[in-house]
Amino acid sequence: MISVAVIGSRGQLGTDLVETLEKTGGYEIFPLSHGDIECTDEASARKVLSSIKPQVVMNCAAFVRVDECEDSPEKAFRVNSLGALYVARACAEIDALCGLISTDYVFDGEKGEPYTEDDRPHPINVYGTSKLAGEELVQQTCRRWFIARTASLFGKAGAQSKGGNFLETVISKVKKGEPLRVVDDIRTSPTYTRDAAMVLETLIRNQSTGIFHVVNDKGCSWFELAEKTVQFTGFSCKLEPIRSEDYSMKARRPRDSRLTSARLDRAKGHLRPWDEALLAYLAEKRHVASPNTAS
Repeated sequence: MISVAVIGSRGQLGTDLVETLEKTGGYEIFPLSHGDIECTDEASARKVLSSIKPQVVMNCAAFVRVDECEDSPEKAFRVNSLGALYVARACAEIDALCGLISTDYVFDGEKGEPYTEDDRPHPINVYGTSKLAGEELVQQTCRRWFIARTASLFGKAGAQSKGGNFLETVISKVKKGEPLRVVDDIRTSPTYTRDAAMVLETLIRNQSTGIFHVVNDKGCSWFELAEKTVQFTGFSCKLEPIRSEDYSMKARRPRDSRLTSARLDRAKGHLRPWDEALLAYLAEKRHVASPNTAS
């Protein structure tokens, strides 16, 4: 029996991680929401984690509103950097494996092909910089740690801080017959939280250490993601590709932040392509009848 504390247990990824651990079995799970632990308060992090003494701590908490990070850099670094440090210090005191969820935004998007774990980070916005600082603080603080970089998450719980996710926004608009204008020159790695949670469970079970890229395979532009969502759900709408310069964003975005893994076992760790994962998500949310009947 492995005891695991999941911080941010009510978020998109945290929700699916808790369910995956429950279904897999062999785990004692401590789901910790914001009301249970305050990561930006070192005393809170130490008190909560020392009282339950888990063998593994998964830190899924983050301030993920990229544009708001530009306006509130203090909050971004308080949550994404200091919060990661305080949790890591608490893990070090109880000798727990410290797992941190990070982001593709630690890269600048100029490579021209998917980034592996061996590529050197170079963030171009406050959010990415704050997450990279969190990564480095965890590495220098804990004896045992792993970092799972993921991207463009979508899951049934939705992102609490964002009021849903990109896919639900697309579906809501097409149901209302509203036209869609979506950026077509920014590429990412859309990732189904249920798939990511399965990889995280494997990393936890194996007590893995190091940096891992945990994303669905291939990657696409935001326009392609919206287009495929509309196709699978069977709605008709006006869908227009636009350039990122035509869309108002405070934070610079990497043009191509697709990730791939050089470290995960290709037979067991690599996730299915993003479009297959998208169809599974739409079926889970009952936007389509089933993967076999959607077209």
